Formats: sequence, structure tokens, C-alpha cells
Amino acid sequence: MKRTQAGFTLVEIAVVLVIIGLLLGGVLKGQELINSAKAKSLINDFRSVSTMIYAFQDRFRFLPGDDPKADAHLGTGMLATTPAGAQGNGRIEGAWDSATNTDESFRVWLHVRTAGLTTGPVVLSDPDYIPRNAENGPIGVTGVAPFTGMAGSFFVCSGRINARFARQIDAALDDGVTNTGIVRAGTTGGNATALAPSNEGDGNVHTVCVSY
Repeated sequence: MKRTQAGFTLVEIAVVLVIIGLLLGGVLKGQELINSAKAKSLINDFRSVSTMIYAFQDRFRFLPGDDPKADAHLGTGMLATTPAGAQGNGRIEGAWDSATNTDESFRVWLHVRTAGLTTGPVVLSDPDYIPRNAENGPIGVTGVAPFTGMAGSFFVCSGRINARFARQIDAALDDGVTNTGIVRAGTTGGNATALAPSNEGDGNVHTVCVSY
């Protein structure tokens, strides 16, 4: 008895291809929405941190971390002690990503949280003490220019950011060029990097800093 070989008709194949196309489109659109949300979150970090700094300064007349009367304003044990004798000089001393818990830049978070300007741990040894951005990079504040040629009263920096997001942050807050202006990206401590679309797939991550 002769058996008939069953197969897909052209219509069935076309339907399958359409479904696959719709699924791929949905995945790509979903990824784009996720990336857009991340970019907005990264941009909002800079705005919210600068707002906290200004609010603290407006209330206590000193920058957080640099406040020489922190114990009187916020409670015992709040005063930063390093660099020695630098408290109250109008600048947040210490690296933006300092791990020294007596540094002014490290104590910024303790001061703004204790003042009720934001939420987060106030125990210096808490593993979540240093805030993180949407890419799980650290966020920090310093009065020391993180890139050559940057100027400002203080600088907010955010780490582990890829080239695409770095350029989006710059476009939203500055001139869209990552090695000029008030927004710069690269490895802190030297010259900023001019990032282009060709850098998006290189796998490198950057620190983005904004001057205020």
C-alpha cells in the first residue's frame, strides 16, 4: 500500500514565519523599552543626587560630607575626619568612589540620608551603603575634578556605564560629546574619552561624571 508523505503547505509555512517575526519584533521592542528605562534611570540619578546636595547645603550652609558641624546638625559620629583639617572648606574632598569611611566623599551618603533627603543605609559597613545605578555601578560625589579640565563646585559620578548609555546621558544633560562640557566619560583621573556609535559593541564600560 502506497503511503503519502505529509508536509507543510505554503500557507502554513507563511503563518509560522509571521508568528516568528512577531515574536522577534516583540523581543526587540521589549529590549528597546528596557534600554530606554535604564537610560532614564541613569539620567535621573544625576538630577536627584544634585538636588540632595543642594537641599543639604540650603539647610545647613555646608556641603554634605564637608560639614564641620555635622555632629551638631545630624548627631554624634557624623563628622568626616579625612582629609584632616579640610572640613568646612567648601569642597567635598576624597575620590568619588572612595572606600575610606572617614572621607568626606564617603560620608556624603550618611549626611543626606540622616538629614532625611533620601533613603538608604546609614551604617557605614553595610554592603548596600554605596548606592548603585541601573547597571549596578557605584554612584559617588566628589569636589575633586574627575577628568582633566572639568570645573565645578562638586561632581556626581556613576560607574560601569557602556558607551551607548554614556552618550545618551551626555545628550540629555549636555552637548552630546563625551569629552567636552559638563558631562564627561571615560576612566577618571585623566582625560575624558570621545565616545562614538562604533564604541557601543566594544564591551568597555565607563565612568560618567557631571559637574555642578
